[in-house]
Amino acid sequence: MEALEGGAQAIPPQQGAEDEAAKRAQEEQMRRDMMATVLDTAARERLSRIALVSPERSKQIETLLLRMVQSGQIRGRVSEAQFIDLLEQLEDAKGGQATSKKSTIVFQRRKDPDDDLDF
Repeated sequence: MEALEGGAQAIPPQQGAEDEAAKRAQEEQMRRDMMATVLDTAARERLSRIALVSPERSKQIETLLLRMVQSGQIRGRVSEAQFIDLLEQLEDAKGGQATSKKSTIVFQRRKDPDDDLDF
């Protein structure tokens, strides 16, 4: 009975956390490598700019691209124009699910009574 208890060693929580962190880092590296092979330079730059603004949106796009590669929908490298088309298709599909308007910015300048004075 003592031999069974002594033979089974528990993994310390710190070791498990390190293993999980290493696994996540390896998966992230594989994801980056796959994006490097799928996207051309300009498309990768665009994706990195999207990641700066919205990291979760970038992850969604990467996941979609990986699924498309695995299913054979994408063959070869994706150019920036193709990437933009894909983003527009995603936006249209998202717009169909949620009825949200595209945001626009309107500048309204205040009228100053002294603006029309001649100097």
